[in-house]
Amino acid sequence: MTTQTVRAARRTPRLVPRAALAGATAAALALGLSELLAGLLPGATSLVAAVGQVIISLQPPGAKDVVVALFGTNDKLALELFVAAVSIALGGVFGLIAKRRLRFGAAGFIAFGLFGFLAALGDPTGNPSIVAAQTAVSVGLGIQGLSWLLGVLAPQEAQPGRPLSDPARRSFLLRTGALGIGAVAAGVVGRSLLDRSRTVPAGAAASIPPASDLVAALPAGTDLASSTPGLTPIVVPNDEFYRIDTSLLVPSLDTATWKLRIHGLVDRETVLTWDELVGLPMFEQYVTIACVSNEVGGNLVGNAKWTGVRLRDVLEIAGVQPAATQLVGRSVDGWTAGMPTAWVMDPAREPMIAVKMNDEPLPPAHGFPARLIIPGLYGYVSATKWLAELELTTLEGFNGYWVPLGWSKEGPILTQSRIDTPGGSVLAGRVPIAGLAWAPDRGVGKVEVSIDGTWSEATLSSPISDTTWVQWVVPWDATPGSHAIQVRATDGNGMVQDELRSPPAPDGARGWHTIQVLVS
Repeated sequence: MTTQTVRAARRTPRLVPRAALAGATAAALALGLSELLAGLLPGATSLVAAVGQVIISLQPPGAKDVVVALFGTNDKLALELFVAAVSIALGGVFGLIAKRRLRFGAAGFIAFGLFGFLAALGDPTGNPSIVAAQTAVSVGLGIQGLSWLLGVLAPQEAQPGRPLSDPARRSFLLRTGALGIGAVAAGVVGRSLLDRSRTVPAGAAASIPPASDLVAALPAGTDLASSTPGLTPIVVPNDEFYRIDTSLLVPSLDTATWKLRIHGLVDRETVLTWDELVGLPMFEQYVTIACVSNEVGGNLVGNAKWTGVRLRDVLEIAGVQPAATQLVGRSVDGWTAGMPTAWVMDPAREPMIAVKMNDEPLPPAHGFPARLIIPGLYGYVSATKWLAELELTTLEGFNGYWVPLGWSKEGPILTQSRIDTPGGSVLAGRVPIAGLAWAPDRGVGKVEVSIDGTWSEATLSSPISDTTWVQWVVPWDATPGSHAIQVRATDGNGMVQDELRSPPAPDGARGWHTIQVLVS
């Protein structure tokens, strides 16, 4: 082997990371452009979110529990970042292939773009023709970017023994940096435009008539948060309310075209327009809703004032047949939740189609223009956002989205409680121990707190109703050392929440919330 051949063998591998970087950068450019076009073009959609939705639809049983436990309400962001990272990594592989044969690397880009296009066809708000054009432009410019970057490496590829000149190296780095910055800028601007389009349309509030059945003003003693730092307010603001659903991209809906279809085991299949829905008698109620994935002591629970129409009024228009034992809510994106008809028709509770949240039109992330609020049931079997259909069927005839994935067919909210304050360490002296307890729709009868094994009863806030949580407070003269604090609630029927700890699956987490506090 000659000296020149040895040098060539040593220098040629330097092209490998550069080719991979070129492919990754080109893939990032294609992704960024697809996001930008999604934000600019009506009928386009995020290809990243579309691929993420496919992953969600293919998730195995138990995956939701793991992901929510790891990322909480940031689960969607984590998934989209994962999709983007995998896409960019694949771009690096395609760059290595294109180093030898550009058309083969380009074929990899085209194949992945086709996969994104097919995934985007599952978005009911997307226009297939627009999405096809969006995909073609993004992939085409990504391939052009790849070719442009690899063009700097071509002279050395043709003459392996020749080192990459300083001007060529600088040119490659400048081109890569420019495309990388462009990719990030396009992605950020595009996602910003998408998020901005997912806002409540102007005039939506004016289209909702005032409720005729109002809740009374909250009396003194209802909210202890103002006098107890660290305690969650009795009514959670909309922008702080938890969000757990399967939609990576919030549907953008217009009340002018929105319709609600009621069908199945009914006397008269019915379709209501927005004006017809809000023309029904409106009422208000406070209801605490919770996610079945909420861990012991978790924050996937919230209380709000909801305004809307009685669900039973809507069902009466269609006429529910005696054989109907299950009501299925279906979202515009196809997500489903099924609940017993008997639960909905029980006059002891007021299930509703909500159109306002804390006196504002439903935020898009929480179901604009209409969603179901069913007191006493976990969201996975009831709280359908972006409501499009109500289907009457039988309990045996249909399983909602989460049931085949290992979750219980029925999901009444368990009696649960948590400690909000104090945190991990405090100074010795008088310290409030405070938190929340909920048992919709049975109400909370009592909350007890244990400090190092000694139980005492907490002072409760004035309950709004049996459908809402309560705050509780216990004054504590904290002494130096490490202390174990535990809480348990008793519901309005006299049943104490389960002590034995269990994970959320299949029907909600059990156990008494326990924390360790270090007093100095």
